[in-house]
Amino acid sequence: MAKLSVLGAGGWGTALAVMAHRHGHTVTLWSPFKEETESIRRHGQHVKLLPNIAVSPAIQLTNSIKEAAAAELIVLAVPSFAIASTAQSLCPYITKKTVIANAGKGLEEESFARFTQVIEREIPLASAVALSGPSHAEEVGRGIPTVVVSASHDRVAAETVQNVLLNPSFRIYTAYDVVGVELGGALKNVIALAAGICDGLDMGDNTKAALMTRGLSEIARLGVSMGADAATFAGLSGMGDLIVTCGSMHSRNRRAGILIGQGTPPTEAIKTVGTVEGYFAAKTAYQLSKQQGVEMPITEACYRICYESLPPRRAVEALMNRPCGHEQQGLWMTE
Repeated sequence: MAKLSVLGAGGWGTALAVMAHRHGHTVTLWSPFKEETESIRRHGQHVKLLPNIAVSPAIQLTNSIKEAAAAELIVLAVPSFAIASTAQSLCPYITKKTVIANAGKGLEEESFARFTQVIEREIPLASAVALSGPSHAEEVGRGIPTVVVSASHDRVAAETVQNVLLNPSFRIYTAYDVVGVELGGALKNVIALAAGICDGLDMGDNTKAALMTRGLSEIARLGVSMGADAATFAGLSGMGDLIVTCGSMHSRNRRAGILIGQGTPPTEAIKTVGTVEGYFAAKTAYQLSKQQGVEMPITEACYRICYESLPPRRAVEALMNRPCGHEQQGLWMTE
């Protein structure tokens, strides 16, 4: 059994801590907010984000980053905007033996850096691992069978995460394609937001299936342009994560999209739902697509809805009236 810390006591971090403790590990759960840890301790659960899932008193709750850093494995489960600052705070306490896994999904807004890149930039000793795949916190916390990917350039680090967190309800495959795994996890949030918008517009199953399929295609085009393996996007961190995020009401991206499709201004929808990574990723992905010279029409439409007040129905009409081409154009075609 291992000693591990989960940084970030939101729904996902709490679920990972509960799961790891359930399977015999010594677990510390860190939050920068004293009121959050006090609430979890008082109620024995995360009332707001993970109700009715017990947090054992044996899970150590702390607001001390130094205390949390004293672990063999550290899992970051903080929001995208807090990755760099959390890594900076961790840096003085990290040794070469520490494995750091990031369970968040997104890209750094200004640099477009993937989160393992951010961690390794802020913690030079770190060999970071990306933990990604179809994994709603609500289900992981309840012990519902879940399968994810542990990806790193450092095979030993990826296998360490696999060996520590693997259990009968949480199966983990290792992967070397960190670029593909992280881009799939980050960019599917944009497509899930768009899928919710379609639901809010009362579009049908045909529409959502097309949106998801073409959305995955444009994610793969961008990924391949940045050095990813195209096959990665047909796996757990690509297609798998896209399916679960577009189809479930656990998804804040989808719920926010539904509100936007029903006429709620995007900024109000975000305030209503909470942290919606797809809203921020839409801007980053759109800018990245321009930088890479990759056509991403669904991402661009989502960006214009969120940041330029394009009416959602007009966005759908524009997408449907685009010139037709080869389905695999720009990805597998070589001529």
